[in-house]
Amino acid sequence: MQILILVFKIIVISLVIGLVVISLGNITFNKKIEEEVNQLFVDNYKSSWHINEHELKSLPEPVQKWLRYSGVNGSKKIYSVRLKQEGMIRTEKDQPWMSARAEQYFTVDKPGFVWKVKVRMAPFLYFNGRDRYYKGKGNMLIKLMALVPVVNAEGKEIDQGTLLRYLGEIVWFPQAALSNYIEWEEVDSNSARAIMSYGGLSASAIFNFNHKGEVISYTCKRYMSRAGGATLEDYLVLVEDYKDRGGFKIPTRAEAIWRLDTGDFSYYKFKVTDIEYNKLTIY
Repeated sequence: MQILILVFKIIVISLVIGLVVISLGNITFNKKIEEEVNQLFVDNYKSSWHINEHELKSLPEPVQKWLRYSGVNGSKKIYSVRLKQEGMIRTEKDQPWMSARAEQYFTVDKPGFVWKVKVRMAPFLYFNGRDRYYKGKGNMLIKLMALVPVVNAEGKEIDQGTLLRYLGEIVWFPQAALSNYIEWEEVDSNSARAIMSYGGLSASAIFNFNHKGEVISYTCKRYMSRAGGATLEDYLVLVEDYKDRGGFKIPTRAEAIWRLDTGDFSYYKFKVTDIEYNKLTIY
């Protein structure tokens, strides 16, 4: 009996220590994110001027239609964005979907973002992820249980991927389409090419629109991180379910898809559950 009691005490103590370690890991991870968000926001330019119709005239017609539909004309200049997401994610085509909750922070005058996600792999098992685009450089960080490093990737391929990610995600703050680091070229009446140049790097993507002026998809050539090294692949994001949020009409659902030689790999489906503009503090 004494041996059983001793074993029980050891198990309880081990569980308590494990919970404390995991808790400290989460605190440390979230503190790092907070510091990065504050760094992103600290030198962000604030402006009180408003967008006017004249600023839209130089853009391709489908882009003008999108910005008018979104409510950009006459709106106050956006300099920061923060949003929340809920969805499902997977890391391989043949793996099951996992639930995910994310928060993301953007700046506009100097383009950048911090995205953090918590992915539930199984009961009591999860990983934390963080993507960062800051001063033209990208970084991808993944930690199991916020403790064990799994990925800490950077380099020119990550820089390109995060730049293109930022470009595609301006659908949530369409005023950024007017930024001096983005140039537009009309492809046809329902699509336009956006070229983003920042931090010594340029990349382009095609925005596709419907008859109402909504962006419905975004396509580009983007580097995909793989075990054997990054490869340049076709990348597609579908967006839908437009709603009025914070004074703008924006899509609230999206699906990210790699278009590979072996077939489409849909890896992230999500909805935007909350969005706020021009708040230079974190949640």
